[in-house]
Amino acid sequence: MSTDKVMIGIIGGSGMSNPEILKNGKEVSLDTPYGKPSDALVCGEIEGVPCVLLSRHGRGHKINPTNVNYRANLWALHQVGCTHLLVTTACGSLQPDIHPADIVVIDQFIDRTQKREQTFFDGKPISPLGLCHIPMAEPFCPRTRKILYNCAKELGISCHEKGTILTIEGPRFSSRAESKLWNSWGAHCINMTTVPEVILAKELGLCYAALALVTDYDSWKDDEEAVNVQNVRKTFQTNATNATAVILRAIPQIVKEDWAATIEENKKFVKMNTLLPHCN
Repeated sequence: MSTDKVMIGIIGGSGMSNPEILKNGKEVSLDTPYGKPSDALVCGEIEGVPCVLLSRHGRGHKINPTNVNYRANLWALHQVGCTHLLVTTACGSLQPDIHPADIVVIDQFIDRTQKREQTFFDGKPISPLGLCHIPMAEPFCPRTRKILYNCAKELGISCHEKGTILTIEGPRFSSRAESKLWNSWGAHCINMTTVPEVILAKELGLCYAALALVTDYDSWKDDEEAVNVQNVRKTFQTNATNATAVILRAIPQIVKEDWAATIEENKKFVKMNTLLPHCN
């Protein structure tokens, strides 16, 4: 597949929203049926590949995780033609073999959010027609995940090939009792943004993959300081540097592959799981 048929959206979380990674970057402000995205889209190129950068929390980290307009963000990226989404998300480790500054290429999630819109198919006139019961057995794109993992290993970055992320509502961190519960469940890391982002990407047929950037051990580990903003910041720059390196290496590798069949399968997958209203 030629690069003019692949467009890569990059959703930057904490520490990963630098427009300087793009060549010929141009800001584009969009409205969507679901309101405004978190920030202007920055459209440009990386290694000749069309890319779009969006700051999940707005530049300056102005929007807390619950108040991010995930539907507007995903719709806007889809609207400008993105086929792939490479995203970063800060997270805490819930297991002893996952350490601060590691990367986890997550493959599963557990949802502990309570207040977020998780579908575009909400029955409103502005929304797509029908009711979508999107399957979530495999939330993340396995082909894109594999490329990201291989790139991290080629760069010598400590990276885990898979892992389950548990998404909490935020913006508060977990209590110690909660964190010990998440640890006992076998979840690998914890964050505040994967849900509903990955679900909405799936509804749009996008190839979505996430780099979870470990900053701390949350609150379950008795011999470590409990998570707080200060200890999160200790690995902030290392995480951002590593994630940027992985994404920059992955983009030219993504476009070397033929994605036509995968993109078509994604579209069919959404269609076959959408119930249209019957006409009387």
